[in-house]
Amino acid sequence: MIFIGTTKTGDRIEYRDRKRGLWVLSVLSPALPGLAALAMMTTGNAWWALVPVVFYYGIFIAGDHLVGVDPNNPPEEVVEAMASDPYYRVLLFLSVPVFWFSFLATAVAAGQPDTPWWAWIGLVVAAGVSSGTGITVGHELGHKPNRLDQWGAKLANAVSGYGHFCIEHNRGHHVHVATPEDPASARLGEGLWRFALREIPGTAVRGWRMERARLARKGLPFWHWRNDILQGYAITLAADVTLITLFGWPMLAFILVHNLIGWFHLTTANYIEHYGLKRDQKPDGRYAPCEPRHSWNTNHIISNLMLFHLQRHSDHHANPLRPYQALRSFDNLPTLPSGYPGCFVLAAFPALWFRVMDPKVKAWAESDLGKTNLDPARAADYETRWTTPCPLAQTAAEKP
Repeated sequence: MIFIGTTKTGDRIEYRDRKRGLWVLSVLSPALPGLAALAMMTTGNAWWALVPVVFYYGIFIAGDHLVGVDPNNPPEEVVEAMASDPYYRVLLFLSVPVFWFSFLATAVAAGQPDTPWWAWIGLVVAAGVSSGTGITVGHELGHKPNRLDQWGAKLANAVSGYGHFCIEHNRGHHVHVATPEDPASARLGEGLWRFALREIPGTAVRGWRMERARLARKGLPFWHWRNDILQGYAITLAADVTLITLFGWPMLAFILVHNLIGWFHLTTANYIEHYGLKRDQKPDGRYAPCEPRHSWNTNHIISNLMLFHLQRHSDHHANPLRPYQALRSFDNLPTLPSGYPGCFVLAAFPALWFRVMDPKVKAWAESDLGKTNLDPARAADYETRWTTPCPLAQTAAEKP
């Protein structure tokens, strides 16, 4: 399909989205765990349970590096036409039942009495990764103000029991991103596992606090049917109770592990998206507006097609309402070494992550620790290796 726009001088512009048909992959990718579960139950071959993980963290990573990157941008003049094309929005809504299909199908397969323990692990990991990716769709829909998109976001987030996400993400993370005040922005020198212990409870508490304040302004208590977070949790509870009723209490273990993996999947995305980056702080204590340079970006084609362009995160934070199909790349952005699947694996090994990413942060900050979002616990350590002093590092070094 060709999108048409007009320049300020009246010239006609035509743009063809060559990835238009390929965006279907963002809908099909989360179906892998459900299809594998069906194949396992149909054929009796438990090895099917491992196929999705091989795709997610093997084939997709290899594909990213073999196929390469796509730095092309749609002209600004056609963005409005692309945003109004219902095709892209329909794909988001089509993906929501796909996430539920994979969760329910893997749960049924895991609940079979003859499922080996290792296949159970494969199923729950694959389902958790898929459902964690579902929060990506909840993220995209949750930025839209209309009620239909908001309910689509709730359904997507409810698969893994993360009903507080949209509240916290829109009103918290986007306001405080790339600052020390944001629990969802990773600090320089902070490993993934330690970040998770700060981010998961921190974002949940912030989301609940914000929803409580919103309801209070309307004169409503927190425990009310109009509580957006509780609405999402109610969907999750209904699905989980149904599964436990059908398959017994052993299903509770599958649900809990699945949810934890889904949450951790989102946490890992948050970790790599802003690691070490900080917005400039003004003399009055306020932070400068978020710019594209305050988010790590990657244009790897395969993983972007699996994640509705989430990896063009720089433009998303600078323009939160811009739809995924029209997100742009820019020159001189902080750039990740791989797509998200590859970076997830890298982040799981903090020493390796620091070795690869710290020089990138250092180049971005021009060796000035004061420009970074630095982990206070590592301040003195980084002061010995960076050239420009940082007040935070000096304070840490002076402590007995």
